[in-house]
Amino acid sequence: MSPMGQESVSPARTCREKALSILSTTASEGPSPDQGQSAAIASTVAEAPAVPQRGAGRRAISLKGRDLTQGSIPRNLWWLAWPQMVESVLNVVDQIIDLIWAGIISVSAIAGVGIAQTYRQLTMTGRMGFDTAMRAQVARAIGAKDARLANHLALQGFTLSGGFSLIIGLSGAIFAVPLMQLLGLGQDIIDSASLYLRIQFLSVIGVSFRQMGGAALQAAGDAITPMKATTLTRVTHIVLSPFLIFGWLFFPEMGIAGAALADVIAQFGGSTWNFAVLFRGSSRLHLTLRGYRPDLPILWRIIKIGFPASVTGMERSTAQLVLVALVAHFGTLALAAFALTRRAESLAQLGGGGLGQASGVLVGQNLGAGSPDRARKTVLWALGYVIALAGALTLLLIIFAPWVVRAFTRDPELIPLGVDWLRILALSVFCLGAGQVFAQSFNTAGATLIPMVVSLVSFWIIEVPLALMLTGTPIPVGLFGLTVTFPTIAHWGQFGIAWAITIAMLIRALAFVPYFLGDGWLKKAVI
Repeated sequence: MSPMGQESVSPARTCREKALSILSTTASEGPSPDQGQSAAIASTVAEAPAVPQRGAGRRAISLKGRDLTQGSIPRNLWWLAWPQMVESVLNVVDQIIDLIWAGIISVSAIAGVGIAQTYRQLTMTGRMGFDTAMRAQVARAIGAKDARLANHLALQGFTLSGGFSLIIGLSGAIFAVPLMQLLGLGQDIIDSASLYLRIQFLSVIGVSFRQMGGAALQAAGDAITPMKATTLTRVTHIVLSPFLIFGWLFFPEMGIAGAALADVIAQFGGSTWNFAVLFRGSSRLHLTLRGYRPDLPILWRIIKIGFPASVTGMERSTAQLVLVALVAHFGTLALAAFALTRRAESLAQLGGGGLGQASGVLVGQNLGAGSPDRARKTVLWALGYVIALAGALTLLLIIFAPWVVRAFTRDPELIPLGVDWLRILALSVFCLGAGQVFAQSFNTAGATLIPMVVSLVSFWIIEVPLALMLTGTPIPVGLFGLTVTFPTIAHWGQFGIAWAITIAMLIRALAFVPYFLGDGWLKKAVI
């Protein structure tokens, strides 16, 4: 197998050869009663798209027979995007609900929960690189009409992602307090949220299994099932949280940690839903553990593609932690304002996230079908939609910022700070949406290196130094054993950090344009 980036894509032939190789290997391990039937099915799927039988219900047609490599690009894009946008809203609302509960308890709890959520997001994005690679491979195989290979690739992706989640979740639960101390947080914040963070790390395991199942289904063209699983998860969490926080009925009174425990329970339900569909075969994928074996070449390819994607995802979460450390110099009120406005700002990012993931799946499937022109047009459609949607949401956030902040807190000192933070950060949403479409599309095409480089440069070379220079407050930074203090170019205090985030997001989006105009990202081999 040639190194990634040196191969050109020949999707249908490559996928069929891989499928035949899998079937041949299975045959060499010994006969089984249904072997002939499996080979016939795989051969049929490799040559033609699935066709619903007469009398099949609407569900079977929509989830098993829709060919996203044909027909209207904008229609296919919205078919995949709207369920993922709903998921994005539910995920953000879920985090916001936790912050609202924390606001009832104390300002310290708001800051602590915001930081704990950032840590969990860091661990999740580190794992999601494997999901990105698996999504790219499954989408490519589905585009080439090779469902058996897609099933095999999904199981290999689950192997890596599931193992990583178990290790990270357990390790984070053990070292939760030292991780909070690492940021120099006050003891009041640590006391308020350390148990919440421990349980949130354990919930990472459940979240990971739900998300990896959802990623496989989305790559195969089914975005409806993951949305239903996420809805079940979020509703369960929201309903169960107050019972565990306040000790209603026979439940223990756990404070804000009760919200985290409710999340653990809810994630189990969502994971079960996705995997039931995958193993039952009611969507395009139909997984089975019969004959399962680790495929080392495929696992290695997932790591090669997924590692840069993991770095890209972790960069965003790492940025949050570094910015938390910078904001901490301005006190607990500033930390609370930063935490709640980042969650509110996330609501306006729903267009970029959903459209970016949908664009990526369509890019992968069209490349698998040998249609690079459709792949490029898909990205352009997604950019047009996300710019319009993000622009409208940004305007709404700016206008209604006071009402948004009051939904989280009634603290008279926190409200004006939160309003200023939110209005500045709302501008970054406009830029972030376009960047998400570019990055997700490149990643699912298998071109994960460029998004990683752009993300790292925009954060470490632009965002952090600019934040330090705009605050007007000398903040020493340790670098390779040396202490560095950046020069001051403005005296904007804590809001200098918000402006640095916005400027960096703009530069990041613009940096992707030259790579998009080239053909390199259309020629990456992922299988």
